[in-house]
Amino acid sequence: MLLFVLFVSCAAKRSVDAVSTDQKEPGINMPACVKELITKFKNEEKQNPARRVYSYDYNGTVVYYVPAICCDFFSDLYDSSCKLTAHPDGGITGRGDGTAVDFINVRTNEKLIWKDER
Repeated sequence: MLLFVLFVSCAAKRSVDAVSTDQKEPGINMPACVKELITKFKNEEKQNPARRVYSYDYNGTVVYYVPAICCDFFSDLYDSSCKLTAHPDGGITGRGDGTAVDFINVRTNEKLIWKDER
């Protein structure tokens, strides 16, 4: 059972990592709180896989998605004010915390905002 859970969780993560490879440094149109989040990640120990920040359109607004750092950790979904609104995937089940169950399927306009290249 545990092996299945780990596989499902890691499989969900891989689907996120296989997205766009375009990278740009934080720009003028990015909220200051997202720039601060990226600065925080730059000051932390490098993760494997590398930390990434994506923007998406979701439910009529721009949101910022940070994939989980490992299979059993939650991913984070922030609104444009950097309020943590959900953990759409990851965790032991790979299905997040249940608060944005449709995010992975309905998100659009994906942009890789930042990837830790250290």
